[in-house]
Amino acid sequence: AGHGARKMEDYGRFLALLASSLLVGFVSVILSLVWVFHYREGLSWDGGPAEFNWHPVLIITGFVFIQGIAIIVYRLPWTWKCSKLLMKFIHAGLNTTAMILAIVSMVAVFDFHNAKNIPNMYSLHSWIGLAAVIFYSLQLFLGFAVFLLPFAPVRLRAALMPIHVYSGLTIFATVIATALMGITEKLIFALKNPAYSESPPEATLVNCLGLLLVIFGSLILWMASRPHWKRPPAENAKLLSPIGATPEGTEAESTMTNSSNADKSDLRSNTEAARKQNIKFDEAGQRSTM
Repeated sequence: AGHGARKMEDYGRFLALLASSLLVGFVSVILSLVWVFHYREGLSWDGGPAEFNWHPVLIITGFVFIQGIAIIVYRLPWTWKCSKLLMKFIHAGLNTTAMILAIVSMVAVFDFHNAKNIPNMYSLHSWIGLAAVIFYSLQLFLGFAVFLLPFAPVRLRAALMPIHVYSGLTIFATVIATALMGITEKLIFALKNPAYSESPPEATLVNCLGLLLVIFGSLILWMASRPHWKRPPAENAKLLSPIGATPEGTEAESTMTNSSNADKSDLRSNTEAARKQNIKFDEAGQRSTM
């Protein structure tokens, strides 16, 4: 009974974090809109400042908020009964949406700069931002090719999965860092009278927006890095799926779990024995697919 209670408490903790991150992400999007409509020139596509304003709005909506949701989508416990393939499509679809919005947001900046004869690509913000977009598109392409299309051998999937996870989290963190650089740069450029240093209301609003982006990022990274919130591997899906439903065959991704956590979450006590058991389980999982 203690095990079940612990699982429920864990589920509750996950839901609380999920709700918090959705709220913080949503408020960030709202604040970006308040910023551009209340303090700046709103949104349009005319080569002027209102075209530039698509940049922060689309980056925060797509590259931060939607990408964050894409990262944790496998961890939503109510999706564990869904086929892994469906979840891959949702993960890929959200990331593709984020990518499109990021590209449109960059076009807006180049357009605005060119119309106003402002040089492109001189700031650190632009260098790291462009690098993030390039790596993100590479990550997206490789993700489709290796994990979604059925051609890649299991061995290749197993080898690339940890790299895919690491790259995804690193790009996400880099995007948030780049967003902070961008809003700082914009405030310094735009606030002349009163200056940024005089803390006008716009400065306070946008500083708070930056704070929320950091909180959003840290919540997503926490949820994405807890081993016991991982989607259970296919062997365990039998325990979760209705009788008669056939879980997807053992997949390379399944072997990448730290432990068959769904029914073994009691291994979480950080004892030596638990760690050894995790490692043993991992090796067995690896062998079964090699």
